[in-house]
Amino acid sequence: MACNSLGESRPANPPGSRKGNPVRGARKSLLPAVGLGVLYTGDSHMAENARGTRGWLIGLLIVAVVAVAVLYGRMSSRSAVEIRTAQVGHADIVSTESTNGKVEPVEDFQARAPMSTVVAKVYTQLNERVGGGAVLLRLDDSDARRGVAAAQAALVSAQAGLGNVQHGGTADETLSAANDMTAARSAQTQAAATLASTQALATRGSASANEVASARQRKDDADARVAQLSARRTERYSSSDIAVQQAQVAQARASLSAAQTVLDSVDVHAPFAGTVYSLPVSDHDYVAAGEPLLNMADLSHIQVRAYFDEPEIGKLADGQSVKIVWDAKPNQAWHGHVKQVPTTIISYQGTRNVGECVITVDDAHGDLLPNTNVTITVTTSQKKGVLSVPREALHTDPKNDYVLMVVNGRLQRKNVQVGSGVNLTRVEIASGLNDGDTIALSGNGGGELKDGMIVKVGP
Repeated sequence: MACNSLGESRPANPPGSRKGNPVRGARKSLLPAVGLGVLYTGDSHMAENARGTRGWLIGLLIVAVVAVAVLYGRMSSRSAVEIRTAQVGHADIVSTESTNGKVEPVEDFQARAPMSTVVAKVYTQLNERVGGGAVLLRLDDSDARRGVAAAQAALVSAQAGLGNVQHGGTADETLSAANDMTAARSAQTQAAATLASTQALATRGSASANEVASARQRKDDADARVAQLSARRTERYSSSDIAVQQAQVAQARASLSAAQTVLDSVDVHAPFAGTVYSLPVSDHDYVAAGEPLLNMADLSHIQVRAYFDEPEIGKLADGQSVKIVWDAKPNQAWHGHVKQVPTTIISYQGTRNVGECVITVDDAHGDLLPNTNVTITVTTSQKKGVLSVPREALHTDPKNDYVLMVVNGRLQRKNVQVGSGVNLTRVEIASGLNDGDTIALSGNGGGELKDGMIVKVGP
């Protein structure tokens, strides 16, 4: 038994209480009082227990608030979409078009064999620079000289034939005709004298009328013979006969000129100063008529014939700058400009409809060889230091172009006005954005980005 504050005795362990834990029993009696805001003024142990319980509840409340805040933060973090972003800024926007082309000299000289013959001597070598008029090689001229002699003989014969026709025949024919005319005139004179004497006899009755008629007939025959020989002498050949002979003379002259050209071609001279860039023959080689002997050109004046697909032609203009690259020299580039834009469409290699564009090479120094295949890039437009964004950041709907700006962790749609500067990677922004604005490119997970979406910037 124990005594309370009034001196009364009480059991040490009242029924229903836990042995040795008076505080827990007191806490049970305090809970209603704390909940009603009533200060229980029991013994000191009970008061201390009430204060401990109230502190415990406040701590529990704080822990709950923190837990809710952490949970909300985690849930918000999990719902934010990770994205790639870019900054709006100023940049140069250069638009280009690339294609293939072939190098060719502005002025090219190709020597070919004028006949089937043998190369007598080569006086030059590959890639040698030669002056204008220099002898490059010589062909055997034996056949050429024989050809000239034969052509000269044919011309002489044709000219003689024309002269004969124009003068009534050959010398023998002319002499024979002259003798015939002399005999005819003699017979004419004699017939005239006989007729005159017969007519005189007839007036005296010493000759009959038949004798006079016979004498007159012989005189007429003699006159006719003289007239016939005279006509044959002056009109023996018709105008068509003369025309045929004149044509034969012209043909003979042309043959002689051709033969002389062949003979002159056995010595190959450089028509201008340049570089021998192709030399497929050497001394004593046999060459057929028309076979190439050498090529030379001034390699400081070359051009590229480029082939642009039909949709690209409208972007080309005379004077546009060009970059030229040759795979054989990957560390070197040449530069030029568009000289002539395509004027017609042709079929290229049977698979492409292209336009031929002529490009002048401005910095050729003999190191870009003719007939090489090159890659050319034409700058079709260029804008310096304009406000621009990556093309992947630009979106389009039926009414507007727009981007998605990142503002306080959310995407915000911003309509923009697109300028004329556009290339494969960037697009000019005429209005709607400021330098330094942050815009979304794409979600790292590949999903679609939308206005109002909660986002976070990824790596």
